[in-house]
Amino acid sequence: MSLRAIFAGTPDFAAPSLHALLLAPLDLLAVYTQPDRPAGRGRKLRPSPIRKIAMDAGLTVRQPIRFSEEIPYLAALEPDLLIVVAYGLILPQAVLDIPRHGCINVHASLLPRWRGAAPIQRAIEAGDHETGISLMRINEQLDSGDILTQVSTRILGNDTSGTLHQRLADLGAQELIRLLPSIASETATAQDHEKASYAEKIQAEETYVDWHNSATVLERKVRAFNPRPLCRTQLDSGTLLIRHAIEGPASSEASPGTIIQAGPDFIRVQTGEGTLDLIEVQSPGKKPMSVGAYLNGHPIRPGQSFHHEPKIDAKS
Repeated sequence: MSLRAIFAGTPDFAAPSLHALLLAPLDLLAVYTQPDRPAGRGRKLRPSPIRKIAMDAGLTVRQPIRFSEEIPYLAALEPDLLIVVAYGLILPQAVLDIPRHGCINVHASLLPRWRGAAPIQRAIEAGDHETGISLMRINEQLDSGDILTQVSTRILGNDTSGTLHQRLADLGAQELIRLLPSIASETATAQDHEKASYAEKIQAEETYVDWHNSATVLERKVRAFNPRPLCRTQLDSGTLLIRHAIEGPASSEASPGTIIQAGPDFIRVQTGEGTLDLIEVQSPGKKPMSVGAYLNGHPIRPGQSFHHEPKIDAKS
């Protein structure tokens, strides 16, 4: 007899797992995803990626605002397992108690490191050399359940949160499918809660580059915030979004934020330690472009200075 399962997920990160489950020998009773949100210039309601996949597959889709309201419906389904991948809502204990084999979560870090909302971005930003996927049994505390299995991957020097996001999403799907046949008998290991660290949600003010930081720190931050929400800086009254940057030569005597060189290949900027070469940039609302293309329409001279204004609206 195949497992009777329920899936809960919302963003692109959950898509590989749902696609894999559609091909697995189990009975998907329902798919939960967050309510449609307004998006775009017209602020029209936009369904989540998971809702689109589930609807195309002919599955039952549920989008409650409060999951507690679903308890009678879930209990009537008598599921064996609830699988959660980046769902975005906290599940009450009464829900966790319903599935016969419990509830499992696919999380994008090597727990207990980087519990919370932005584990991929925070791992890159912190300079971690590796991260991975954790499959854990869910309890009521945030990302603190017992670990069923983990798979690690190196964080490469050119990884952005976008490239790492896709790699981890695929790893999570693969490990989920590998684990499913033995889920009823799998043992789990408690996390060392004293080693826990938290990946706080990224705030708008964080996206503004503080040029007093070192080039090493800023290069990691640019990669961590690409493709969203993107690092940004101010020049006069305009905003420049930074998509790609690399460390440049050693420091000059200029103050942090000063533009040392502006040419077809890079804009070199003094930081608190070392220099940072901007390679790919973007004006808000416009397409990404090389620095050379940007300079054709936006003359920048050495000696000008970028500045840090975190209170300015950070929408792109």
